[in-house]
Amino acid sequence: MNQLVLVLDFGGQYKELIARSVRSLSVYSEIRSGNITADEVKKLAPIGIILTGGPNSAYLEDSPKCDPKLFKLGIPILGICYGMQMMCHMLGGTVKSSEKGEYGTILAQLNAGTLFQGLNKDSKVLMSHSDFVSKLPKGFVNTATTQDCPNAACENTKSALYGLQFHPETSHSKDGKAILKNFLYKVCDAKGNYKLNDYLASQIKKTREIVGSQKVLLGLSGGVDSSVCAAILTKALPGQLTCIFVDHGFMRKSEGDEIEKTFKSRDLTFIRVNAQTRFLNKIKGVTDPERKRKLIGEEFVRVFEEESSKLGDIPFLAQGTIYPDVVESGGDMGAVIKSHHNVGGLPEDVKFSKIVEPLSGLFKDEVRALGKKLGLPKVLVERQPFPGPGLSLRVIGEVTKEKLDILREADAILCFELDKMKRRPDQYFAVLTDTKSVGVKGDYRTYDPVIALRAVITGDFMTADYAPLSHTILSQISTRITSEIPSVSRVVYDITAKPPSTIEWE
Repeated sequence: MNQLVLVLDFGGQYKELIARSVRSLSVYSEIRSGNITADEVKKLAPIGIILTGGPNSAYLEDSPKCDPKLFKLGIPILGICYGMQMMCHMLGGTVKSSEKGEYGTILAQLNAGTLFQGLNKDSKVLMSHSDFVSKLPKGFVNTATTQDCPNAACENTKSALYGLQFHPETSHSKDGKAILKNFLYKVCDAKGNYKLNDYLASQIKKTREIVGSQKVLLGLSGGVDSSVCAAILTKALPGQLTCIFVDHGFMRKSEGDEIEKTFKSRDLTFIRVNAQTRFLNKIKGVTDPERKRKLIGEEFVRVFEEESSKLGDIPFLAQGTIYPDVVESGGDMGAVIKSHHNVGGLPEDVKFSKIVEPLSGLFKDEVRALGKKLGLPKVLVERQPFPGPGLSLRVIGEVTKEKLDILREADAILCFELDKMKRRPDQYFAVLTDTKSVGVKGDYRTYDPVIALRAVITGDFMTADYAPLSHTILSQISTRITSEIPSVSRVVYDITAKPPSTIEWE
């Protein structure tokens, strides 16, 4: 049986990333609500507990708090950001509002703390806070500082309580993985016995228990998530899966035909539904991105219902929902960043008895690794992330067929040029903005929409840096787009990291 580390959620957007980071170190993790009781924790018998960040101030009366008995269980606890502040506040320390908050990558001075063994004294960390611990509780000692944060980390080794004001789970914290590893292996005595195969086995067992001998309908987009979802369901439920590819008209250039060609040759029941006009009419005149997602999500389900009625009784709907979808759609204590069509966009009256989501506990890199284990071809498991609503979210504002055609051509040019690179960015795409710009083509003045290019480097898709593409490549792409697409005369490049932006524009 795998050892367990509990990640207790207090509304931080990185809670799934913390859990993923723990699993990447071969320790099984589960996310639970921050209001779980000490008695419930004792029954789960975790080897460690991590308290997540969150948007609240620990000193406010109505801010979320954990069960105070947790600190007396003798189980090692690591508080991150709000988790550290809450722990210190509850144990008698003082948390105050900062005159100057810290956001982004900050240089920290690490002292001789347990979590920092083997690390250099100076380390870059990701900070995101407007409050700070001004006075540590009794029994705690300071283990790290920054220019504007006197208590950037702390510990009480006697009680096995540790705190970090920064976020070690993100790639922006240089030594973050080593810090988490020290907590797991030096403090929690982890054995490192969790493997991805364990997740696969448990999901196959769980899926069989839920579905039994009944049929399942899967919306197959051809992306990584739905493809791996199809593979795991085929393994768990041979002969019970029907895959429907709904071509909503928001796919990239030639992608619909490529998806059909790929899956028609595989051992799957594959049905293609051409619904381009139907989806365009559904979002006609809609400019709000959340409204687009909701409408497209609902229409997807309606198409599934109609197709399933033709196939007989299919009570289960499967979806390739993964962890980032869930966290960005809001959680028990989290704020909604954006809804995903296969999470927040589902209508309440969906006509399926149950939703099956075998990938909802995995991050993108885990999904890719699982796909390889299941024998999927490289072309599928390495496909770039693509939102369910497709290019409708990359056309800013109202979506029309004409705008989609322009965007497809621009996106195809960008992808063609970047696909030639030896070290490509992790994700890249074009956006048709709702801004128009004056230009000159030939002897004529033009007033056309602006194309924005987006390319990012990321390991987890929860945080990302823009890709530092060379001016030569950007110039080549811009020249091709403005030359080959008559209605475009200006191209710009997005150089914003995530956070503060998201990877997608909508």
